[in-house]
Amino acid sequence: MIARRQQVAVAVAAVLTAAAACQAQHHDSKTSGRPAPPAARGFTLVAAGDLLPHSAVVDRARFDAGGTGYDFRPMLAAVQPLVSHADLALCHIENVYGDSIAAAPLMSPPEAAQGLAATGYDSCSTASDHSLDAGTAGIQRTLDTLDRAGVRHTGTARTDAEARTVTLLRAGPAKVAHLAYTADTNGVPLPPGEPWAVNLLGPARVLADARAARRAGADVVVVSLRWGTAGQQAPDPQQLALARELTAARTGGRPDIDLILGTDAHAPQPYEKVNGTWVVYGLGDQITGEMYDNAGTQDPGGNLSTLGRFTFAPPARPGGRWEVTKAEFVPELFDIDAGRVVDVNRAIGQGADLTGDRDRIREVVLSRGAAKDGLAMGK
Repeated sequence: MIARRQQVAVAVAAVLTAAAACQAQHHDSKTSGRPAPPAARGFTLVAAGDLLPHSAVVDRARFDAGGTGYDFRPMLAAVQPLVSHADLALCHIENVYGDSIAAAPLMSPPEAAQGLAATGYDSCSTASDHSLDAGTAGIQRTLDTLDRAGVRHTGTARTDAEARTVTLLRAGPAKVAHLAYTADTNGVPLPPGEPWAVNLLGPARVLADARAARRAGADVVVVSLRWGTAGQQAPDPQQLALARELTAARTGGRPDIDLILGTDAHAPQPYEKVNGTWVVYGLGDQITGEMYDNAGTQDPGGNLSTLGRFTFAPPARPGGRWEVTKAEFVPELFDIDAGRVVDVNRAIGQGADLTGDRDRIREVVLSRGAAKDGLAMGK
């Protein structure tokens, strides 16, 4: 175990050095300085799973900041090139933000938003079972913090008007709607008179919002869903049924939803093409602390995740569907000793013995036959 950790540490250091050298260049490519894309080209979208800063993670961010404040940028540096090279990058925020001395895991330091922005994330889903941990004040603080960092958001709202406003994002030549919902709020009821504070998952609600997004001008509709059974690698019956229902819905012969991104299992789950639409049942946790199974045993699988990457091509005719022409997953793990996200394939190339982790992720992701529909492991 010690030898493996040393190999990982060496590989992580090499990857971080390379990432730091090109970080500014990659980040600049996603700013207004990028030349306007040709109208006919497509776009790439990447998506990461839960950002769940446990106490040890927060302590590491404080150490990386030199003991004053918190710095999450080094934690994410290894995946910064993958994220910033995409036309659109999405993430999921599990916790609400507190003040700079917030105690994890109920709340995360607001500096986490700056880390997301520096890494290249454009929009994050905020609907989760922890959305109401600090009441509406927590929602307000979280969304205000993301606004200041320049990161868009969807899934929770400060006002009724905001809840009814579609989060439309530019991805190359396309307009992408990002919608988000959670299956529960850990039993915490919605605030009296503010039922719009958190988007609760229900198929009728999701489809109505997806159709509204189309009317608002969305070329592509992406839905982030907080669903599933924690610690379970296989999708549960509710996930499977809901995926079939949502991907089957069409308006004028065109699917209402173009991509589903799942979180909540705290472990990688399969990717699958359902009714012609890609569904990621669970991306896994990109950032997390030590994870334990139901028997109380530490589960290293809880520190594995994937970064989904999808390449969309424009429709062959006006009003047609933007099609996914390339679907990929990039295996990741969170090194809890180093406090770093690790790009597994790149780390293997630097000499780390992570082939077992890579193969475990690949087996799960492809377990529902996605390879036959073209899903491949990306780099």
